[in-house]
Amino acid sequence: MKSEGRHITVCVCTFRRPEMLRRLLGEVERQRTDDRFTHSIVVADNDREQSSRSVVAEFARKSPVEATYCSEPRQNIALARNKALEHAKGDYIAFIDDDEFPASDWLLIMLKTCEDYQAAGVLGPVRPHFDRPPPRWIIAGRFCERPEHPTGRVMDWEECRTGNVLFRREILDGEPLAFKPEFGSGGEDKDFFMRMTQRGLVFRWCNEGLTYETVPPSRWKRSYMLNRALLRGKNILKHPQGRIKLLAQSFVAAPLYAAMLPFTLLFGQHVFMKYCIKFCDHLGRILAWLGFDVVGGRQT
Repeated sequence: MKSEGRHITVCVCTFRRPEMLRRLLGEVERQRTDDRFTHSIVVADNDREQSSRSVVAEFARKSPVEATYCSEPRQNIALARNKALEHAKGDYIAFIDDDEFPASDWLLIMLKTCEDYQAAGVLGPVRPHFDRPPPRWIIAGRFCERPEHPTGRVMDWEECRTGNVLFRREILDGEPLAFKPEFGSGGEDKDFFMRMTQRGLVFRWCNEGLTYETVPPSRWKRSYMLNRALLRGKNILKHPQGRIKLLAQSFVAAPLYAAMLPFTLLFGQHVFMKYCIKFCDHLGRILAWLGFDVVGGRQT
């Protein structure tokens, strides 16, 4: 299948990150196309005060890349994703988070991989970017790194997310709501990929389709990491598949990790924090199952 004439809409959902959004828009504008595709941008602002409207308007005035601004005042990431899709056009849709920015050949490589493998979509790596050096224990613990895979690997739905993904627009045909609002603060992307793979669609990995996540000092805090782990544990139970197994694992793992924590201090701060995060992942599941909501939405 040839790529010439293809159009990609890059969808960005944003919430009160104007400077990060400005960087992202600039890098999307500078994407290499090699005359194989055209691209546009849709920004869905999930802030009722529309704090990103001026950023997008300024970009749109100066850029040759078409940029569309839309607002979803109800704070719900699934609703924001659906709002972006309402304004998307073309043959392919890419999602990238507002705290990320892509390599210059990101879309070119993602498109080529998707078509070479005739996949429904491809996912790529998100690597950390620090504007200034973080504490040594952050690097030693690899807290900001995510799993990567060989290019072409078939992805299980549980491994999929929308931080760096490109998929064929046609897979949304017959889907009145691609992302389900009931997931609220997170988990809507895994639900999306679960439903897509249940239809027989195949998503593959593209390890050369690079994006980078800006990791500001606010995310170096232990409180941020533990809050994020609790939220991750809470969100994973929103999926009906495997709930009993996950809960059984957590009821065994949580007390074991809690007992180990004092001893991990002997091996350094990064080891201690790694096990604190594991403990909070499991504790988040248990608390969610018991009906306790100890953490709200994801911190910025």
